[in-house]
Amino acid sequence: MNGEAVESLEIRRRRLQFRSWHRGMKEVDLMLGRFADKHARDMTAKEISEFESLLELPDPDIYNWIVGAEPVPTEYDTKTLRQLIEFYRVA
Repeated sequence: MNGEAVESLEIRRRRLQFRSWHRGMKEVDLMLGRFADKHARDMTAKEISEFESLLELPDPDIYNWIVGAEPVPTEYDTKTLRQLIEFYRVA
């Protein structure tokens, strides 16, 4: 991976962390922000893309999936979302 690609990933990781903490619904900010703080630096480009896509979704949906109040629709059932859900099942 060249230096420019690494820098781009680092920028995406920092942006991901910021966006995770500044969404609107405080409970989801806390969930996504803590997860991003712990895992963003180790995420692959694909995982970053999955998380970025998740950040585009409504807070109530994300919250309900994390707490298990609603099943995760197949189209959003990614490795990254499963890691996020597991992160809070263990915590």
